[in-house]
Amino acid sequence: MKFSDFICAKAIRAQLSSDSKQDVINELVESLLEAGEINADEKDDIIAAIMKREELGSTGIGRGVAVPHTKHAGVDKLVGTVGVSVDGVDFNSLDGEKVQLFFLLISPPDRPGDHLRALENISKQLRGETFCRFLKQSRTAEDIHQLLEEADNNQFGG
Repeated sequence: MKFSDFICAKAIRAQLSSDSKQDVINELVESLLEAGEINADEKDDIIAAIMKREELGSTGIGRGVAVPHTKHAGVDKLVGTVGVSVDGVDFNSLDGEKVQLFFLLISPPDRPGDHLRALENISKQLRGETFCRFLKQSRTAEDIHQLLEEADNNQFGG
């Protein structure tokens, strides 16, 4: 699975304005709503589902990265977006560091394989120091989208 299979380019946020876990999740879910990937009447329930998942354990996986995600009947296909916080956000990460890179995923409950493949792809690509560094330095959605395309084409050796 590639980023292009699930990341909505119109929902990418290069300079998140939020400074808390809840606000980042709200901002990223709102970006998917604005891009037409989720319905307005599902937004609050999706946010609640993501926050409930966070209560099980932070999706801040370390090295400045978090992958908030949930399965929700309000989507009929895997959708996701990327957000970058210049200053970083306290996300209760496993390593205690602030998070700058956010990959938010929402998948239908009946497609667990897609959900796992997307998480695997994100994890694999984020092991690359160069990819992470370039993403953290990105200041436009276009730059982020281009980096995702380059990662899809194995240009980072991932």
